[in-house]
Amino acid sequence: MGFIMEFAENLILRLMEDPMERDRKFREHVYATKERTKKTLEMWSYPIRPYGFWTFDRHNAQLFWDPQISQAPGRRDPYDDLLNDGSSSS
Repeated sequence: MGFIMEFAENLILRLMEDPMERDRKFREHVYATKERTKKTLEMWSYPIRPYGFWTFDRHNAQLFWDPQISQAPGRRDPYDDLLNDGSSSS
């Protein structure tokens, strides 16, 4: 009977994970995640495009060329309305 108990105890102990090993792996995982997070936050702080990139003509060309977009409220030049009203009343 003692042999069976010793065998069962040895089997159970082999199946259980070592708490020190588990803590070491978890600590390594946390430190690696923290380093990746630091690198990601640093990359997010960099500007993606240089200053004034979206004001280039090639980005606004469709807004100027497409009459449905260019004459939308808020994009239409308010002075165009005055010029049109002034020329039609003369």
